[in-house]
Amino acid sequence: MDQLYLLATLADTRIAVETGEVEAVVRLTDISPVPGMGIHVAGLSALRSRVLTIIDVAALIHGRATPAERRGLAIIANISGHSYGLMVDGVSDICRVPEGELPLRGQLDPAWAPYARALVEHDGHPWLLVSLAAFIEGGALAQAA
Repeated sequence: MDQLYLLATLADTRIAVETGEVEAVVRLTDISPVPGMGIHVAGLSALRSRVLTIIDVAALIHGRATPAERRGLAIIANISGHSYGLMVDGVSDICRVPEGELPLRGQLDPAWAPYARALVEHDGHPWLLVSLAAFIEGGALAQAA
């Protein structure tokens, strides 16, 4: 399968996202906090006349909020009819991976288990294939707990 992937870093981990899940990658400017939300909800932000819920994905993984000075980029996605910005550390590339998805091998940090689907290899490095929707669904479960 010759799928196109967005390669990024998140919580100091190389991740891959199928480009079909990605609407855009943007530089974040103002994020307005929302009182009473879980640590993984950084707040709300505006993008081209629409409101985005900004998700601090690293907070889902590590349990602590990303410092404001490190909140630079977000992957924009429409998930279940809602607009989200999922914060990432950086974006490396968009590329095809002719080998496609590979099964997860070895030990996976338990914090990543709900979000990881497979591995993809690019330039000799493994990238953890994640689902953006899983971060939202997993975050809702974390909020409910």
